[in-house]
Amino acid sequence: MTAVGVDVLTPLLDPATSAVAVAARQGDHEVLLVAGDAAPGEPATAGTRFEVGSLTKTFTALLLADAVARGEVRHDDPVDRHLATALGEGVTLEGLATHTSGLPRLPPGLLRAAVPAWRTNPYRDFGPEEMAAALRRTRVRRDHRVRYSNFGGAVLGLALAAAAGRPYEELLAERVCRPLGLRDTGLATAPQATGHLRGRPRPPWEMPGMTAAGALRSSARDLLAYLTALLDRRTAAAVDVATPRVALSGTDHLCLVWNLRRRPGHDLVFHSGATRGFTAFAGFSPQRRTALATLTNAGATVRGTFVQRSYEALRTLAATAG
Repeated sequence: MTAVGVDVLTPLLDPATSAVAVAARQGDHEVLLVAGDAAPGEPATAGTRFEVGSLTKTFTALLLADAVARGEVRHDDPVDRHLATALGEGVTLEGLATHTSGLPRLPPGLLRAAVPAWRTNPYRDFGPEEMAAALRRTRVRRDHRVRYSNFGGAVLGLALAAAAGRPYEELLAERVCRPLGLRDTGLATAPQATGHLRGRPRPPWEMPGMTAAGALRSSARDLLAYLTALLDRRTAAAVDVATPRVALSGTDHLCLVWNLRRRPGHDLVFHSGATRGFTAFAGFSPQRRTALATLTNAGATVRGTFVQRSYEALRTLAATAG
């Protein structure tokens, strides 16, 4: 990484935040920067595990692309083909991955279960049984407009697990984590950094009924390896996830979960994630072979700028890549 790249990244190491980990690539050069404590008296490292929230959906998208490449599923498969649901032919796997399925943002019944732990762990008491009940009660919008859906991400994971005949966690480990050497990435709640919201510690995030939507933990070094694999485009699945599928504007598109923005001479592919105690960002530019992952154990707030500053750093890294 050139000095210019490091200068772009260093401001992300905010001293007001408990811990921040930044991993970046420009061409063949990479850098890992870490600051702060993951827990009291425990300095963060490149291997510290952070909750990544909705970045989990990008891993689920890669599982979809991999399953398509294996011939297990098709993009246009109705979810009903793989799950015991009656959502209709219009609710497809690709629709779930592009937020055009018509499913609501959250499952019916979740808010009632979430209220007691809304500021700490709102998904904790919404398990597989509640998820199954929500699927039976779901009413689908038929206009196929883009509506971001955590519910849809979770259903996609369930459908892929059913098609493969094994739990989501096993599928993720077998087809993504082990092949890419991601030692720190998984669903276990320990070990990991301690999350904070407005300076107060938060318990580990739990999503027993919606795992594929936001329950993953990972480290800066693992996310850099993950993004590098997508940059290298050595598999059909890696190409598939970054292929534009839904146009949002003249420059903005949705891929399989990932956002894509056209820039002069290159694209930026990116996504963010948050839990009550953590914020994460990941993005890459295939044409510039540039990637950036940022993690902090501070939850997102209305006035928070971590994701926007991370995106701007990615944009600058890609623009200055030689």
